[in-house]
Amino acid sequence: MALDPIDPAALGFILQVERNYASLIAAGDSGISGESGVGIGGKLVYVGELDAAGRALLVAGNIAGAASLAASADAAAQKQAIKDGAADFLVTSLSEALRILKNQIRKREPASVCVAAAPEGVEREVLERGVLPDLLRPADESSPHSPFVDQGARHLPALPLERDSIVLTWRVASAPALWLPKLDAIAIDCLRPDAWPERRWLRLAPRYLGRKAQGMHLLVCTREFATDFIEQARAQIERGEIAAQVEIQARGDGKCNLHRFSPSGDSSAAG
Repeated sequence: MALDPIDPAALGFILQVERNYASLIAAGDSGISGESGVGIGGKLVYVGELDAAGRALLVAGNIAGAASLAASADAAAQKQAIKDGAADFLVTSLSEALRILKNQIRKREPASVCVAAAPEGVEREVLERGVLPDLLRPADESSPHSPFVDQGARHLPALPLERDSIVLTWRVASAPALWLPKLDAIAIDCLRPDAWPERRWLRLAPRYLGRKAQGMHLLVCTREFATDFIEQARAQIERGEIAAQVEIQARGDGKCNLHRFSPSGDSSAAG
């Protein structure tokens, strides 16, 4: 079965989630737990409006282990966030949201909650209640000044891709629930022992990205990692350990290198 072209919107969303995840990990305290632990559990992230950037940050917060609060009066945006799994809970009041979030923060477990109200009103009520988020979405010139910054909250650092970074994606032509985890395991084996954020991403991102990642997994990596991963994937396919056609794309420096491997032994590569 041939693979359809990668949907640019899906790729862009997954990459935005990954960059937010990297920002959250970078903003966490030094010495935080590894991929099997709580990540940045115990942190409260205020996302604000449920626009595309807000949905991406909610998903990234869950992967990183944070408790996240969003707000939107847009019923369509609320419905979409629940449908996509970006928001775990949709509530009608801040009181209800805080009950959920306080419990999750106490347990250092992730949760994403959206209040069905305009962000401006929710922010005023948050301030009146003396609740202070730890982290806010990255600042930019188009964003109004957040009142939470004056109280000590921090904007997430913007982490654009480094010039020599590779955006590596892998897909299979059949049975993704069976074969994608095997490719993920190859990627984990290729990582350095101290690369726990990447291992955590590989383990949890498919769960929280939901439908967006059902057919494609992604990792931002070095060129050396990409080469090692591609070679090990090819070897397992040739040995019959992965019985599906696999497509791997490595994007970097304005180029996209495409590799296709088949259990029959046929393979192709294109720049």
